[in-house]
Amino acid sequence: MELNKRQSSFDQLIDSISQAHYQFQDNAQKSVNLNLTLRNWLVGYYIVEYEQKGEDKAKYGDNLIGEIASQLKQKEVKGFSVSALKNHRTFYQRYPQIRQSVIGLLQSIDNQLNIQGLEKSQSLISQFDEEMILPVELILSKLTYTHFIELFKIEDPLERLFYEVETIKNNWSVRDLKRATNTSLAFRTSISTNKEALIAKVKSLKPTTNSEILRDPYILDFLGLEDNSAHSELDLEQAILTHLQKFLVELGTGFCFEARQKRITFDNTHYRIDLVFYHRILKSHVLVDLKIGEFTHADAGQMTLYLNYFKAEEMTEGDNPPIGIILCADKNDTLVKYTTVNMEDQLFVSKYLLKLPDKKVLENIVKAELEK
Repeated sequence: MELNKRQSSFDQLIDSISQAHYQFQDNAQKSVNLNLTLRNWLVGYYIVEYEQKGEDKAKYGDNLIGEIASQLKQKEVKGFSVSALKNHRTFYQRYPQIRQSVIGLLQSIDNQLNIQGLEKSQSLISQFDEEMILPVELILSKLTYTHFIELFKIEDPLERLFYEVETIKNNWSVRDLKRATNTSLAFRTSISTNKEALIAKVKSLKPTTNSEILRDPYILDFLGLEDNSAHSELDLEQAILTHLQKFLVELGTGFCFEARQKRITFDNTHYRIDLVFYHRILKSHVLVDLKIGEFTHADAGQMTLYLNYFKAEEMTEGDNPPIGIILCADKNDTLVKYTTVNMEDQLFVSKYLLKLPDKKVLENIVKAELEK
């Protein structure tokens, strides 16, 4: 009994030491991240201030950043490559609101840096940004500098704010954030009827299922077609083929183009599938039917025919069942639900956009998130 009691106390001792270790280790890491972020911002400030004064402009010209990197290397100051210095400059320009945090940190420590100019510098924050901005303390405590690198690549302040909010709200890693920005999640969310499900997909570290990989909507603004023009489905198809590389990027990782107007025949009756791809991760053929109008139940019947044919005639050993995407200008979600019963993982109906959605919609989404 006494032995068990001593063992229990010993276990508690080990737990206490372990918890203390991890707690202080975590706090130390957060402190390192914060100081690194503020240091990089301050370096960006120094560069911009120097550039604005125009000193030695004739001597260094456009090679100022290169000269700074070279001189720091000679002084054996590591970590300041040309690309890193450019990032620091952009960081300062995109996040001027961090200025007060830098001043506060420098005033709280025994520093020998001249911050007089920093204290007097004018804020670059516009009226719009003041109304649509996250507290500085929040973004500095939740985001690492690597997060900021991905964020300040985004020029539009509203779009950047969307990703800040969602990164903090969903505890996104840098990889998650990069995946979200690469897939234009902000604009997809603007017109999606299931925003939560769309955002939740970002956390799938390695999407492997049909629904995780396929998108809705698809943004095809690069095609150069107008929403209100009298283009045909053939025009849409030709525009996609003209910009095939961009279309493949928009489809996502793993798509390989196989054919256009793939012909299948039943008793001398010919049908043509607009576009055929093969997905190397899903190990499936992906059949795409293009529709310039709204989705109808007849479109689902036609795609079912194509899928059944490919399953019977085109599948080879190692292939999974084919997948169908009906790419349409508009759709009724209730109609889609009832026309794809028992085929939810094989037949997908996705909208396409020929131009980016109205930014006002995105603004309303961000405002709603900020008010939560």
